[in-house]
Amino acid sequence: MIGSGIFLLPASLAVYGGIGMIGWVCSAAGAILIAYVYGALGKITPDTLGGPYIYTRISFGDFPAYLVAWGYWVAIWATNAAIAVALVGYLEVFFPVLGESPVIAILTGLGFIWFFTYINSKPLKTVASIQMITTILKVLPILAIGIFGLFYINWENFIPLNRSDTTTFGAITATATLTLFAFLGMESAGIVSSETKDAATTVSKATMGGTLITIVVYLSSSLAIMGIIPPEVLKNSNAPFADAAHLFWGGSAQYIVAACAVIATMGALNGWILMQGRIPMAAALDGLFPKVFGKQNKNGSPIIGIILSSILASILMLLNFSQSLVDAFTFMMTLSTLSVIVPYLFSAASLGFILYNRNKKFTNPLLWISVLAFLFCIWIIMGCGFEVVIYGLILFLVSLPFYFVLKRKNNG
Repeated sequence: MIGSGIFLLPASLAVYGGIGMIGWVCSAAGAILIAYVYGALGKITPDTLGGPYIYTRISFGDFPAYLVAWGYWVAIWATNAAIAVALVGYLEVFFPVLGESPVIAILTGLGFIWFFTYINSKPLKTVASIQMITTILKVLPILAIGIFGLFYINWENFIPLNRSDTTTFGAITATATLTLFAFLGMESAGIVSSETKDAATTVSKATMGGTLITIVVYLSSSLAIMGIIPPEVLKNSNAPFADAAHLFWGGSAQYIVAACAVIATMGALNGWILMQGRIPMAAALDGLFPKVFGKQNKNGSPIIGIILSSILASILMLLNFSQSLVDAFTFMMTLSTLSVIVPYLFSAASLGFILYNRNKKFTNPLLWISVLAFLFCIWIIMGCGFEVVIYGLILFLVSLPFYFVLKRKNNG
């Protein structure tokens, strides 16, 4: 969950004022609901592959499951391209040549994509070990800023509560939509359930534990930064964490925060490359993606699917370094985040469907949690804006010909 987004979110929220913290609380509450959904689904369907994809297929069949797999897969490799770009940007602090030479910057970003692609060709334990190290190294500095910053907060920075031109509800919706994107990834444990020891309990614990830890890290650090830096300064900051850390560690803050950001983006890239192979592999094994995505090497890694996805991420990264396409790329990234919310929506519906079919009653508290999670996802989709939703719909429509070709081939 913790990648590059958290380092810029306080600046994005500053234009809304103190109400941004209410947005954080709302998205955190929604994240808990969604985490409960995935924790419950992990217990009900242990030892499965594909997370949101397989949950949707169990409840609603092939076509909705295909749409979930398609949207999630596109979102992952598109996000990986953005993470690689962000990683290079943070490295520029230590190697200024990356800002002076686009060629060197591109080669560096591609190098990280393909390094972690290579890592993901190894046994899953190798990937997990790297993920454990990067998680510890990235969480501690961010949490430290949150803890130390609490002693420097100026509460007047949160007044007026709403600095935007929108209504209070509109501002809360906008900030909740922005901040929820920082929680994307809470569903990851269920995607590799079939490769997890004691999956019925481990997936649930990892999902809930990881989400709660992330909430503490996000809310404490954002509260500290928004309370330390005046909103009129914060909204123009390109490095809000560095500006805040300067108060604690002086001139070395830039390097401390940059190192933390590099580690965070490396960990996120490693984890999401793992995901970009497992989702299409699960669909391929069911005949809903080309069979090549289901091929595994001796380590059990769907390496061909990972390589194909990394090729697409590499192409997107190359496009991002073309100044004329930066805006288009940024807009497409917004669409990719929307296409991750859709699997959340289907997963919440899947849990409700499974629980209701057990006894045809509405007495199970988890059933109502799934309903609340479903409604929360609808609210977030509305917060993305009409134009983004329309383009997101087009993104899914583009996938339809591939689905019918595959079904026709399989039926033949």
